[in-house]
Amino acid sequence: MLDLLNAWLISPFDYGFMRRAVVGGLALSLAAPPLGVFLVLRGMSLIGDAMAHAILPGVALGFLLAGFSLPIMSIGGVLFGLMVALLAGAVSKMGGQREDAAMASFFIISLAAGVMLISIGGSSVDLTHVLFGSILAINSTALLLIAGISTLIVVTLAIVFRALVVECLDPLFLRGQSRRSGWVHSVFLGLLVLNLTAGFQTLGTLMAVGLMMLPATSARFWSKRLEGLIGIAIVLAMVASTGGLLLSFHLDIPSGPSIILLAGVGYLFSALFGRYHSLAAKLRRKTTPLAVEQGS
Repeated sequence: MLDLLNAWLISPFDYGFMRRAVVGGLALSLAAPPLGVFLVLRGMSLIGDAMAHAILPGVALGFLLAGFSLPIMSIGGVLFGLMVALLAGAVSKMGGQREDAAMASFFIISLAAGVMLISIGGSSVDLTHVLFGSILAINSTALLLIAGISTLIVVTLAIVFRALVVECLDPLFLRGQSRRSGWVHSVFLGLLVLNLTAGFQTLGTLMAVGLMMLPATSARFWSKRLEGLIGIAIVLAMVASTGGLLLSFHLDIPSGPSIILLAGVGYLFSALFGRYHSLAAKLRRKTTPLAVEQGS
């Protein structure tokens, strides 16, 4: 039994590429889920997906200029993601359109532009790598970049945590207390762009948002407190990233989809058996009155 557990859970990490992959996955799992929790609380769940597509043209330009240079591609992704966020905000203020509608329009344009740029300057293999990532192929430079960005996100979240909570619960109060309330939203979008840029190397631009949103939405079925939501989401993300890597290693299947699908299994399990708002919770509420009536 111990030999079987060792072969399945420990031995894969004898390989350097697996150790780098799991460290990168755990770093992203620490930084991404809290952002996802705040997106859910703010009713902006689809904004994460939109921003994931928004960074693609910048990543593509970096690829055309420097090949598979993660620092250059990351800088391009950050700059283009921030530009799209600013443009969406400007269109929303000038035209009266909702910010999520403006963001959706820009992310469609960004996705098409990014795919076109990579197709012109690369091959189908290059396009697949950018769109779907390869966590098993990250090197020491990529790992340091991912760890650095994740650390920056966690530290910045700790600094602006109270302001973010107030903005989620009572944005009018925050605006009344400070003229700089708009900076809270801008900082949050900046952190979102940074996280997605760190995640594209491991999960690709199309699935980087998965490790952010799926654990966050799953956590809503288990806790009603913000601290609980963030803690549970981080644990679920870590389990999904590590478990997905192990499944990928043993079953010889793509690592990125394995991680996201395992997170998806966690979401379905939570939706069925979670403590709050799940199918099981609704059945418990229906049966409890009957049990009380029969007992009386």
